[in-house]
Amino acid sequence: MKKVLIKAALLFLAGTSSMQTPALAEVADRIVAVVGNEVIFKSEIDNRELMARVQYPELAHDKGLSRSILAGIIDQKIILAKAKIDSVSIDENAIDAMANDRFRQLGSRFASKSEMESRLGKSSAAIREGIRQELRNQQLIETLRRRKSAGVSVSYDEAMAFYNSNRDQLPEIPEAVSVSQILKYRTVSEENRAQSLSSIQKIQGELKGGADFAALARKYSQDPGSAGVGGDLGYVQKGELIPSFENAAYALKEGGVSDVVETRYGFHLIQLLNKEVNSIHVRHILIGFDRTNAGDLSEVIRQLKAVRSDVLDGKSSFAEMAKKYSDDPESAALGGKIIIQGSAKSLFPPSTLRPQLQKIIAALSKPGDISEPQKIDPPQGEQFYAIFQLNERVKAHRLDPAKDYTLLEGLALDYKNRRLFNEWVQQLRKEVFVRSSDI
Repeated sequence: MKKVLIKAALLFLAGTSSMQTPALAEVADRIVAVVGNEVIFKSEIDNRELMARVQYPELAHDKGLSRSILAGIIDQKIILAKAKIDSVSIDENAIDAMANDRFRQLGSRFASKSEMESRLGKSSAAIREGIRQELRNQQLIETLRRRKSAGVSVSYDEAMAFYNSNRDQLPEIPEAVSVSQILKYRTVSEENRAQSLSSIQKIQGELKGGADFAALARKYSQDPGSAGVGGDLGYVQKGELIPSFENAAYALKEGGVSDVVETRYGFHLIQLLNKEVNSIHVRHILIGFDRTNAGDLSEVIRQLKAVRSDVLDGKSSFAEMAKKYSDDPESAALGGKIIIQGSAKSLFPPSTLRPQLQKIIAALSKPGDISEPQKIDPPQGEQFYAIFQLNERVKAHRLDPAKDYTLLEGLALDYKNRRLFNEWVQQLRKEVFVRSSDI
């Protein structure tokens, strides 16, 4: 299994750009392989070998690493050639959005654009295009991978055979917890709510008058994360947005603009750019609520203390109270239960939480324990108070087929898909001209 995973990692590295590391000193370059009509240079292998040793310390003393990387690049080029032959299509708008986001992330690592261009030895336009091309290649490969894995399944016997062959290599399952929450924000005055509604309605009027959505977002939107890029949120998976926002967005036709939508953050206007089965590309304009002069926080704390007391006294359940009082509509609909974003899983490692929340959950020793009201200062967004209930705590343990069969089945299926895909790639090698030399 480990060899298959390492090969998959090297194939991924073959799709990453050398622009992520400082360019190696210029040396006499040479061609080390030819795949169809494309060539692979020694410098490309050297750059990616450096990246591999940094990202995968266990490869530090692997003397055959360069050959493995070359094999990965050859496989990538063969797969891309097959994707071209099969006319595999991908969402180019999604690639553009992801490339822009990745380019912004890369640029944030440098003091200025000129420093970035100097360090990477390319113009900003070339850097952006390089990022776009590598993302496009990755999407083409992933699309083919999904096609090959469609309909593949594993039986119970296959899952157990996988377990028996790899039990010593399977990772330990980390501690996991299931937690429920009740969140309370400061109340918004009717006067402030009316002011925000009036502002968004004026913007709506400008849109109906023919104004450009992106231009209005840059001018008016109070979402600091997207205003600068015309309100663009990129592609978002189903289940990752607040329900009222998501429902309004999915109801739109491509290019359409929603009516005013209210969430706990304020009022939104939403434009749908592209819609797929499980994801949408949207942009929005937000006029937020001003809570600086909102209700007294002591009243929020008093209410949460009363809720906690009623649950502990058996007068009501935490789930009932969450549905009735929580200001977080997504978890409130689930009785306060926190789920992993984009899935239905409610067990998650505490280490995935921010340190403040880790400390709160660690203090809850047994299922049913409820924290005192806690002030939470999220990285983005407004401050709120919350109480948390521990539903379940599963200690770290070795994978047990009886208790963790769903996880075992997923690991076995992933292994089978990777093995079948690699076998398919080896078959493709017989259809494409490949010549390589010693490196």
